[in-house]
Amino acid sequence: MSQAASSATPAAAASRAVIEARDLNLTFQTNDGPVHALSNVDLDVGKGEFVSFIGPSGCGKTTFLRVIADLEQPSSGAISVNGMTPQEARLARAYGYVFQAAALYPWRTIGGNIRLPLEIMGFSRAEQAARTARVLELVELAGFEKKFPWQLSGGMQQRASIARALAFDADILLMDEPFGALDEIVRDHLNEQLLKLWDETGKTICFVTHSIPEAVYLSTKIVVMSPRPGRITEIIDSPLPRERPLDIRETPEFLDVAHRVREGLRAGHSYD
Repeated sequence: MSQAASSATPAAAASRAVIEARDLNLTFQTNDGPVHALSNVDLDVGKGEFVSFIGPSGCGKTTFLRVIADLEQPSSGAISVNGMTPQEARLARAYGYVFQAAALYPWRTIGGNIRLPLEIMGFSRAEQAARTARVLELVELAGFEKKFPWQLSGGMQQRASIARALAFDADILLMDEPFGALDEIVRDHLNEQLLKLWDETGKTICFVTHSIPEAVYLSTKIVVMSPRPGRITEIIDSPLPRERPLDIRETPEFLDVAHRVREGLRAGHSYD
């Protein structure tokens, strides 16, 4: 596995790892035999980093995110989240999770959907209201609290889903291809908003995507994965500045990183 050095994120590199995986393996037992989803995964994610996972379908990107979230248990190896086991981190509400679909309850308003985890966690009504207002402002949905999901566009629904994940102010945000079903114009806008939100909150973000431009535009670090069994074939630290207008995608620096990601994906396909 090769790893590129970067001068753009020395603070992130020097910070303590909030997610650490060592020799992580996961094998699913199925009727057709074992499926090796993850193989010998070693990775550190530093506090405040934006890390994207990219690779072909079935390479273990989402599986790794689910291991972090304690939704899947590894077959062997070790993983820690904020210095805890994934189970301890889940019970401590150490992360928010944004799924591919917005997964909003249609019978609850946008505000009601955002408040749901706060209700479950026992926050007072006043605290629920304050947190809901704050995260709606963060995702630029102020004024839509009383709308129902069906009254919002797909992009707005995903922003509401992000707001729900932010409502209890976890340090880590896990995002499983949240913009994959949206058209390119909406996706570009949400990419810009997500970078702004990351800058304002200082969250550590783990982001699954199939899009090379999206991975390069958003990330401080790009993790390239091979087809099953999912291995990390390359880790690319981005040299791009933290502030990234959309037109940065036309610069030689951006195109160079995109080329390296593409070459890493090709090398991963010929791994065996």
